[in-house]
Amino acid sequence: MSATEAAKKKVDPADVDPEDDIEMSFMDHLRELRTRVVRSLWGFGPGIAIAWTFREEILSFLAAPYIGAYRALGIGEPTLHFANPADMFVNYMMIAITCGGIFGSPWAFYQAWMFIAPGLYRSERAKAIPFVLLSTLFFVGGAFFGYAVVLPPAFDALFSFSGSVGDLRIQPTIMLSEYLDFALRMLLALGITFEVPIVIGFISAMGLVNWKQLVSFGRWWLVIAAVIAAVLTPSGDAGTMMFVLVPLVALYYLAIIFAWMVGPTPPVEPKPEAPAKA
Repeated sequence: MSATEAAKKKVDPADVDPEDDIEMSFMDHLRELRTRVVRSLWGFGPGIAIAWTFREEILSFLAAPYIGAYRALGIGEPTLHFANPADMFVNYMMIAITCGGIFGSPWAFYQAWMFIAPGLYRSERAKAIPFVLLSTLFFVGGAFFGYAVVLPPAFDALFSFSGSVGDLRIQPTIMLSEYLDFALRMLLALGITFEVPIVIGFISAMGLVNWKQLVSFGRWWLVIAAVIAAVLTPSGDAGTMMFVLVPLVALYYLAIIFAWMVGPTPPVEPKPEAPAKA
């Protein structure tokens, strides 16, 4: 039975095992991908509506690290500015769409899993719920880590350049749109970065890598993590960079534990033959 025949019989491709010999053409895969993407987008609607309802509370929450750094350095009353009359509406829409995407991420992760599911056995598809829960937990955890750990010292370091230069008073004038773009990009980037253990655990569960290979790759991951930390760290100082680098390295080794638990057993290396006696 092909995927087209399954569609005619109203059979979800995710309900079929690979051993059932489903033949899916390239166009069948594209249609299935389109279906999952559309369903994911529909799932973001309720989250966007909720975020729009609480847009002011979310803005206050997002601005808390900025306000704390501003007041700690004593550079005046914390203020965010907007230049055009429509800017507040646009910024509130950006907050609603971004936060709605975060709220709808469990549904999106579920749809991603259902797209992969036709190539898996039923016993492997039973891992859908743990996959969705862990993906959501790590994504939200990464965003919250950025909010609570990375942004406050980053703002402290960046705002420390303000003050007086001779008789000149230097004070930041931050636009609301620029602040939200900066903060939301940082939180989303860290949320995605924290998916490293889930991605590595998944490819290991598929038998593509084993834990010994990941251990061997660890030295290269340290270099990659340092580059990622340097890109994501807005202030550029070593202290804030370490706040990002250390979790990235720790997450990688957590992924190795996942690979050891669910991945393939490394092949046993043959012992070298003893030299023949004369």
